[in-house]
Amino acid sequence: MITVREVKTKKEQKQFIDFPLELYRDCPYFVPPFYGDEKGMFKPDFTYNDCCDIVNFLAFDGEKVVGRIQGIIQRAANKKNNEKRVRFTRFDTIESLEITEKLFGAVEAWAKQKGMDTICGPLGFSDLEREGLLVDGFDQLSTFEEQYNYAYYGELIEKLGFEKEVDWTESKIYPPDTDDGTMRKMADFVMKRYNLHFGQAKNINDFIDKYGDDFFGLIDKGYENLYGTVPFTEAMKNEIIKSFKLIVDLKHVAIILDENGKAVCIGVCFPSIAKAVQKSKGKLTPLALIRLLKAIKHPSVIDFGLIAVDPTYLNRGVSTAISAEILKILQDENIEYAETNLNLEDNAAIQNQWKRFKEVKHKRRRAYVKRIV
Repeated sequence: MITVREVKTKKEQKQFIDFPLELYRDCPYFVPPFYGDEKGMFKPDFTYNDCCDIVNFLAFDGEKVVGRIQGIIQRAANKKNNEKRVRFTRFDTIESLEITEKLFGAVEAWAKQKGMDTICGPLGFSDLEREGLLVDGFDQLSTFEEQYNYAYYGELIEKLGFEKEVDWTESKIYPPDTDDGTMRKMADFVMKRYNLHFGQAKNINDFIDKYGDDFFGLIDKGYENLYGTVPFTEAMKNEIIKSFKLIVDLKHVAIILDENGKAVCIGVCFPSIAKAVQKSKGKLTPLALIRLLKAIKHPSVIDFGLIAVDPTYLNRGVSTAISAEILKILQDENIEYAETNLNLEDNAAIQNQWKRFKEVKHKRRRAYVKRIV
């Protein structure tokens, strides 16, 4: 008999975190998040407690865990968009419609009690978390930044009446077959025309000290109208900075400033750490740390974290300068390819950016939506 219980005890918290690790134990494409980050969700001082209501459910067959789901009422997002939505995320299950129905039923009942009228997802606490259900590319290694899922997830969700709200595409980006210097010439022309220059820093700490406020301000401004985004709180900024320091190399960060020193464009890449965290199931053991440091210092693949452009510069070709820097990284560091992570399929600016490279679209993710009243 399938039963669903809200996560309350330390044992249940551990079961909630461990379930996907067991479910995907033999899957070569699944990449776990950091185990310590998942544990942090259950702490009283969790970063998102000040702007979210959170619930976690486990499904049991007898005493065996067979599924899980998390519900999030992102109050800041609902206020921004004048909505009454609950987000679902961290949905994992064996292939069973009964289990899926009961897990989603539990989230929907909880959300209705709190006055919500719509459920959507997978979406996390913010758009900088893992989001979107994989609907194509099941034979591709996930990036560390995004979640893998089996093909049957989408079929189960759609049987519950969910419909597509948005899709994201993901691509592998390679240097163009021939490089005649056109991209660099275009970048130099744009920089000179608008009197722009790249910001300089001695190290990551210096970069954060100099440009931290502009960095977050530009992301808020550039991403304001994109799907699923929420404004940064101070707690969110601190959390991002902590993660930023751990895995970002200064040579993979670019910030473009105007003549007054104001940021107008930023681009951040991360060394791919997907394979480095697979063996340890996301736990930072001594051996895992060695693999992690090696991946950071000598990456063969890089992941695009974000690119943000001040809307007033969006159609002025400024992103060409970031593209030129990406090309330089790929060529100078002998990088095999770069992963774009999630790009909204209808975001023409970012989709057009990759046409300057050799692009292979290899994954697609979907956010679903359903009315619950």
